[in-house]
Amino acid sequence: MTFRCTFLLSFLLAPLAAQSLDATLARMDRAAAGFRGISAQLEQVSHTAVIDDTAVESGTITLYRPKPRDLRMLVEFTKPDERAVSYANRKVQIYYPKIKTVQEYDLGKQGALIDQFLLLGFGTPGSELKRSYEVKHTGRETIEGVECDRLELTPREAEALKHVRRIEIWISEATGQPVRQKVHQPSKDYREIRYTALKLNPPLNDASVRLNLPKGVKRTQPQK
Repeated sequence: MTFRCTFLLSFLLAPLAAQSLDATLARMDRAAAGFRGISAQLEQVSHTAVIDDTAVESGTITLYRPKPRDLRMLVEFTKPDERAVSYANRKVQIYYPKIKTVQEYDLGKQGALIDQFLLLGFGTPGSELKRSYEVKHTGRETIEGVECDRLELTPREAEALKHVRRIEIWISEATGQPVRQKVHQPSKDYREIRYTALKLNPPLNDASVRLNLPKGVKRTQPQK
């Protein structure tokens, strides 16, 4: 009897889950049409499974998209240690103010993966999301007072699966934008990013996502 009830329940709920997924992806389509950027408070939780250690950083994030498929980012961590990370044209700069040093990385072909993960949910049409991931609607939650749909994404490409096992994103029912993202890696490490005080399409330009560097900063290229 229990098996029959469970089977019947899953049979009845399956169409509802499909409807919820379609509605969420449609909401993302509408949100993507006018997306130019965001600014927000950020909290990043990084968990390392092998030593069972969790680190928490906080700061601000600015994403700017001057044109389609041209996403630029500036993250400025303030706690526990100051650090700033900029991303543009598939190049990353990491600035450590305590030692006045900038590390520069050219991501090359791997930049396509970074583009894909950075765009995840922000300005990404639902139809494009389905091309890159198997997408499941896994429920609804209230995050910091915001009603959200939770989606689970599994990369379709083998190269992406080497870096990411699955991703969870929580999409605001009101705005169609992410309020939280959680990336699960094959190593069982994970990184969760939480956004608060999010401003959609604030006035932005190139300077908004550029590192503010003092004179005499040392530049290094660890790849070389």
